[in-house]
Amino acid sequence: MTTHRLLLLNGPNLNLLGTREPEIYGTETLADVERITAEAAASRGFVVRAVQSNHEGVLLDAIHAAREDCDGIVINPAGLTHTSVVLRDALLGVALPVAEVHISDVQQREEFRRHSYVADVAIVHVIGEGVRGYATATERLIDIIAGQAEG
Repeated sequence: MTTHRLLLLNGPNLNLLGTREPEIYGTETLADVERITAEAAASRGFVVRAVQSNHEGVLLDAIHAAREDCDGIVINPAGLTHTSVVLRDALLGVALPVAEVHISDVQQREEFRRHSYVADVAIVHVIGEGVRGYATATERLIDIIAGQAEG
């Protein structure tokens, strides 16, 4: 039996969820994000490998490894959303379907946050739904992978 797997990738500073700017990001933690995502995936027969790092190279290595055993990637690139061409290139390079998640509504924040290098690579975008957005993104991505929706 084949295991269907998603890579859940969280970028810089998301390890501080729950304490970092709770007025913007809420009080739920990275552990909550990982649990919410794993539960959404499990309800559809998928497992999740979760990686969070404050180091871009670690995130790139996780993306590269995903091509070997993952069916898709759920990513919150955090601050790298607005700065990292290499993260975008890695996502393109592995040719897996991608769901981009942002806890806050980046379109309503500072001007520099309104550009995403990941946006044109991702087939699912969930922005401003808080940590529950991870479940939404996971479910939509699995629908696309399973052929039940178009990306």
